[in-house]
Amino acid sequence: MAAALLDHHGAGRVSVRSAGSAPAAEINPAVRAVMEEIGIDLSKEFPKPLTDDAVRAADVVITMGCGDACPVHPGKRYLVWDLDDPAGKAPDQVRPIRDDIDARVRALLAELVPVGA
Repeated sequence: MAAALLDHHGAGRVSVRSAGSAPAAEINPAVRAVMEEIGIDLSKEFPKPLTDDAVRAADVVITMGCGDACPVHPGKRYLVWDLDDPAGKAPDQVRPIRDDIDARVRALLAELVPVGA
């Protein structure tokens, strides 16, 4: 959700990659549904494994509970977002998670690409 929201709100002003330390086989159907509600189509997306190269290429790395499974490189900026896992949750339970992520993404985007930049 974070990558899709950042890509959506960034509108080409930032490059976004999404990956997980233990990605699922497919995107959670409830996540697809609540993102579709706000006009974000995840039908062409799929879970991807986190690679060392992806972390090396990033300016900001956002983790969501991967702990020691996430590669750490000196000089990279890491943000740890403590979020509920949407796995196994119904859309009504996923919407607040989506909205929390959306607020965090908007704040990060405002920091990375100030208005008028």
